[in-house]
Amino acid sequence: MTVAPPSPAEAARAQAIAWIGQAPKRLLIGGQWVDAVSGKTFETLNPATEQLLCRVAEAEQADVDAAVAAARKAFEAPSWSAMSPHSRTRALLRIADKVEAHIPELAAIESLDNGMPLWYATAAATACADIFRYYAGWCSKVLGTTIPSDGSTLIYTLREPLGVCGQIIPWNVPVLMASIKFANALCCGNTVVLKPAELACLTSIRLAELIQETDLPPGVINVLPGFGPTAGAALAQHLGVDKIAFTGSTAVGKQVVRDATSNLKKVTLELGGKAPNVVFADADLDKAIATAVKTFCGNSGQVCSAGTRLFVQESIHDEVAERVASEAATWKAGDPFAADTKLGPLISARQRDRVWSYIGAGQESGAALRLGGKAWNGPGYFVEPTVFDNVKNGMKIAQEEIFGPVLSIIPFKDEDDAVLQGNETTYGLSAAVWTRDVSRAHKVVKALKAGRLWINTFGEADPAMAFGGYKQSGWGREFGAESIEAYTQAKSVMVRL
Repeated sequence: MTVAPPSPAEAARAQAIAWIGQAPKRLLIGGQWVDAVSGKTFETLNPATEQLLCRVAEAEQADVDAAVAAARKAFEAPSWSAMSPHSRTRALLRIADKVEAHIPELAAIESLDNGMPLWYATAAATACADIFRYYAGWCSKVLGTTIPSDGSTLIYTLREPLGVCGQIIPWNVPVLMASIKFANALCCGNTVVLKPAELACLTSIRLAELIQETDLPPGVINVLPGFGPTAGAALAQHLGVDKIAFTGSTAVGKQVVRDATSNLKKVTLELGGKAPNVVFADADLDKAIATAVKTFCGNSGQVCSAGTRLFVQESIHDEVAERVASEAATWKAGDPFAADTKLGPLISARQRDRVWSYIGAGQESGAALRLGGKAWNGPGYFVEPTVFDNVKNGMKIAQEEIFGPVLSIIPFKDEDDAVLQGNETTYGLSAAVWTRDVSRAHKVVKALKAGRLWINTFGEADPAMAFGGYKQSGWGREFGAESIEAYTQAKSVMVRL
């Protein structure tokens, strides 16, 4: 009897489980994998099954101290910050090749640890290789300038790395977040202490293992799984850290800023969002509706730039609401490794309960429930797509970031009304406009207060396209030329001739 070979998904899952089943995951400090000084560990669970995956070393203050010291040593040694930019380019390209060779494994680990469907995790892992290659191209292009003078002096600037960068990432797309933070900092000559979220830290650990296999000098990257109030706060407050880059909620971002005042370290923040996705009556509705569903359901809505406020022109509101609900109903929730699964679980029971509280708030406020509102029958932290229509923009579900697959459909009259309501939020991370009228499209995106916008699409990304927020969606930018400034500082020099 012939036994069929395992499918690529099955093989990747088996490889991921084998890696997860190895010895407890440890901290990376100074090129060595070590236990936490305290000996503490914590559990990480599979959110689709609620079963234990493994135990992970729990970093605290002493571990942060050791990692910062290792990062400082690596930065000041000629092995990294003084390395030729062409050598750093080659190092980042080696990392990109290593990541690319392990995309199926990284995606499977991400699906097990975070719960996202394998197709989504594969796309995220694939993007990581592109990110390292993009930043590899920047190493030799961190340029200074010459400044015109009266001829008796030469004035020029140098752009130099900041030093030791503390980086704190969330649990929603960990492998992508870690890659962005690593690649951006390293290309500029910095060293890194990364604290991944305790709820989903396994791909950050595996990514660091792969990077170490490329012979990166010890201490250039350090990885400290742990909890925000201990490891995260210690990193943000540390006097030996020159910069903190944080991605997460606005509330925690504000605390990071307070902690960073310890030595006035540089801070960049990529925080929450409540993106307006504006659909005019002349839009290509087939594309607009399919994309609207994808953006609020993708990764179970656990995306800071998700288009969770769908503004629809009054004349097409009822049609669009009905079609969006019908399309969202086809997003099957279930096993992240099943080929027909589109929606995985939320990250934790706490997050599931939080999302349910918002669904209840929407019903209590009088919004019309078009889809969803039924509890999941079975294990896992699942919430199925939920669509409210005839939502008023001032309602809680339209103003607060839910971070789940919950959509508010809000009618609007005209361009001015769309802009007025779209901007009526404390956030300003992303936005989109759907229309065939070119003039209208450009006028509306110019008027919307957000850091990344799309016309007749939503959510597409390119490492060359800067990402960051207005208002309480953050400080600074990731990706693009702007991100190089976020990881360097300028020095001005005058020479008397």
